[in-house]
Amino acid sequence: MNTAPARKPVVLIAEELSPATVEALGPDFEIRYCNGADRTELLPAIADVEAILIRSATKVDAEAIGAARRLKVVARAGVGLDNVDVPAATKAGVMVVNAPTSNIITAAELTCGLLIATARNIPQANTALKNGEWKRSKYTGVELSEKILGVVGLGRIGTLVAQRMSAFGMKVVAYDPYVQPARATRMGVRLLTLDELFEVADFITVHLPKTSETLGLIGDEALHKVQPHVRIVNASRGGVLDEAALYSALKEGRVAGAGLDVYAKEPCTHSPLFELDQVVCLPHLGAATGEAQEKAGVSVALSVRRALAGELVSDAVNVQGGVISENVRPALPLAERLGRMFTALAGEVAVQLDVEVYGEITRHDVNVLKLCALKGVFEEVVDESVSYVNAPLFARERGVGVRLMTSSESPDHRDVVTVRGTLSSGEGISVAGTLAGPNNVQKIVSIGEFGMDLMVTDHMIVLRYEDRPGIVGSVGRILGRAGLNIAGMQVARAEEGSEALAVLTVDGAVPQSVLSEVAAETEATLARSVNLAS
Repeated sequence: MNTAPARKPVVLIAEELSPATVEALGPDFEIRYCNGADRTELLPAIADVEAILIRSATKVDAEAIGAARRLKVVARAGVGLDNVDVPAATKAGVMVVNAPTSNIITAAELTCGLLIATARNIPQANTALKNGEWKRSKYTGVELSEKILGVVGLGRIGTLVAQRMSAFGMKVVAYDPYVQPARATRMGVRLLTLDELFEVADFITVHLPKTSETLGLIGDEALHKVQPHVRIVNASRGGVLDEAALYSALKEGRVAGAGLDVYAKEPCTHSPLFELDQVVCLPHLGAATGEAQEKAGVSVALSVRRALAGELVSDAVNVQGGVISENVRPALPLAERLGRMFTALAGEVAVQLDVEVYGEITRHDVNVLKLCALKGVFEEVVDESVSYVNAPLFARERGVGVRLMTSSESPDHRDVVTVRGTLSSGEGISVAGTLAGPNNVQKIVSIGEFGMDLMVTDHMIVLRYEDRPGIVGSVGRILGRAGLNIAGMQVARAEEGSEALAVLTVDGAVPQSVLSEVAAETEATLARSVNLAS
């Protein structure tokens, strides 16, 4: 009998990306192309794709996300996400990834180029000479050495600029309320308030994201505080530096020059600033090097591969957790499976959920394990597709309190992850697991107060009953008649004749009718089947 080949996940490339991007995606996807800037082409093209790769021209807004029935990932081959509706994507459970470090060197180098160009009038002198004019005195510039460079925003790019311009003999000061003074001191940078920076800087370079707080941050008021010989460079985000206020300051002689690579509205082909000879203007070239484009494309292609394989992507901007340590990564699937087991055992949504992590693993950031457990908890609870993106939303919508608890102490195992919850009745349910051996074998180490040492498998039965002879044999007969082989079994009890907990691993899914027969035969107070198969 002929069977149709399995459908490959579809990845839509909506803008021109480097050939290395497609190579990084590999052979496991169907690759399609469209012109993402053309809405009439984009909306039908995105309808049945699992991932879309874009740059800056494609607008993935709520309308596009609503049209994409299968969409799991939006990948921006670059840093900015102004053209992606991240809240709409998050609500739909769509992961948004970018390439946050792909262009930092390229952007820093361009900033340094603009600082030099504004200091020495390089573009203006070049244009004049090509027009047949030899005007050496008109384009006399200033040295960078011994001048004060004010860096507004000492993040990754701002730091690279500070390091590079220090090599020119510049004295670097910076404004960044999120940087500790000790770190700045180690870099040879003196932290100032924004007003103090405006007062002393000979050159100012802006490296801030565009937010409601930073929009127009350097505006008319600020530009009345700067020194009249100051030169200002903005190669970060348009709108942080108010262009109208800058134009007035330049015209009135309150600012000596400027270098711009970004604008409040892009593409920008007409601006009063373009009329001023002391302004160097570029068409947003910050990431425009072959190296940066290739890094960005390859980075998001690898993120798409991981996301469509069901893995957590640390570069996802709408997923809690941040960078994942390689020491933590093996525990991610364990935490998710424990979450699924918790829901199977509870049979309802908890009102309070605690993810407890104990042992050596807590030397690293383990916040991501809470997210993984939460994803597992809701897999069988909601009708919608559950992702690392929308799992926290499902918890908030259902009023579930979620906490992460950690301790470096773990008496019996190197590391233990426990998912513990309180149900609406006040009853507590918990399941704990660990990774054993060099191959990180997933094991259950406890369910409630009962200790265990049993490998986690795709199909399990959990029974709680009054301990008495013959129970194990009865269960085996029922499963045997149903054609279900028992692969492993462990029974735990506090003492002889008391309540016991049995966990059986079986080779296939357990039908409800079989589980009901087992529950009746054993007079179990708890009988649950656990299906962890993908």
